[in-house]
Amino acid sequence: MTDRKTLNRRKFLGTTAGAVAGVLTLGRPSLSEEKERPQGKPGEPITRTLGRTGYKIPIVSMGVMNADNPELVRRAYEAGIRHFDTANVYQRGRNEEMVGRVLVEELKARDRVVIATKINIFPQQRNAPAAEIKDMHRKRLEESLRRLKTDYVDILYSHDVSDLAWLKNPAVVESLLEFKEQKKARFIGFSTHQNMNEVIKAAMEMKIHDVVLTSLNYSLYDYTEYLETLKKAAAQGLGLVAMKTQCQQAWYRESVPAEMRRFYEGPIIHSALLKWALRHEFITTAVPGFTTFEQLNADMPVAYNLEYTEEEKKFLEDRLVRQQMAAVCRACGQCQPTCPRGVDLPTILRAHMYAASYGNFYQARETLDGLESSRSIKACADCERCAARCVRGVNIARRLEELRILLA
Repeated sequence: MTDRKTLNRRKFLGTTAGAVAGVLTLGRPSLSEEKERPQGKPGEPITRTLGRTGYKIPIVSMGVMNADNPELVRRAYEAGIRHFDTANVYQRGRNEEMVGRVLVEELKARDRVVIATKINIFPQQRNAPAAEIKDMHRKRLEESLRRLKTDYVDILYSHDVSDLAWLKNPAVVESLLEFKEQKKARFIGFSTHQNMNEVIKAAMEMKIHDVVLTSLNYSLYDYTEYLETLKKAAAQGLGLVAMKTQCQQAWYRESVPAEMRRFYEGPIIHSALLKWALRHEFITTAVPGFTTFEQLNADMPVAYNLEYTEEEKKFLEDRLVRQQMAAVCRACGQCQPTCPRGVDLPTILRAHMYAASYGNFYQARETLDGLESSRSIKACADCERCAARCVRGVNIARRLEELRILLA
């Protein structure tokens, strides 16, 4: 592992996240060969219908998770955003409180917005008896409704579904269906960060979910099976909401030559990557997690026009950009067998993303704390050398070391 003396938290946050362990040359169709997507009407954002829900919403929404400024939520609404995504665990409930205070209490906009929240049951709690699982769901939804200052949510997700057993758990399924029948949730679904392809395929067979919140970003452009699954899911009536669209990970800061830095330091990277995700018409909307007014102002024009600028095309077609996608964790889980301790590497690397890329140290800790000790980063403490390997070249050992430093 990297010598801890060579790294420190300030140095890490202020400079690079480290070199790419392996570089892959990834091919893709020319951007000029892609089907052009329609623009919105002059002065109006592009809207799409969210599957069988019937909600017609702008293609750019707000992922509120990392935001802690109520004025940003207000400004997002004033800018035309109508779908807001939060969860009961974000900022220990304060995120939901902010959404409820601004949208429902102050703006009186409850009937003009689509509010989505999530019930998170941590992995170590998922083996509880069915009655306990249902009770946890009931209590957590009641708490969410109180914080959101509403008697229903438009979309209720089961949070962080990565395996078929939890997706199909009778207590989870019964809870979601009961909430929908009680009209506490108009529509139900789940969010998924890993094993996405298999989980979404299973959901298509179950036919009880209305919406899926899933990762889609430029690093997944060659995962053709997954893209085809998403296309089929949308055709079946599942509403698809894309998260992690702008690939907020360390890859775009690693080993970047001086002549390329203008792409990574300016707004081009954000608009190009967001457009790439939304040009897939099976995606209804994306929930970029902007935390500043500058980021909001960079994301919002995408809602009105999905055509690439020449600079955005140049960025996406650049060989170095495609190569650096090797440093992005796709949460495919293929690294798992290479870890002798059996730790949950995809979830730990997601915690790294929260800390290193989002600057959300609370969410990083919450994610790690939700794992059983034997599957968390704590199990790595006695390893002299990390044996875990990524098929795409993500430097897992360095990410683990960085995470320890960031959360020290």
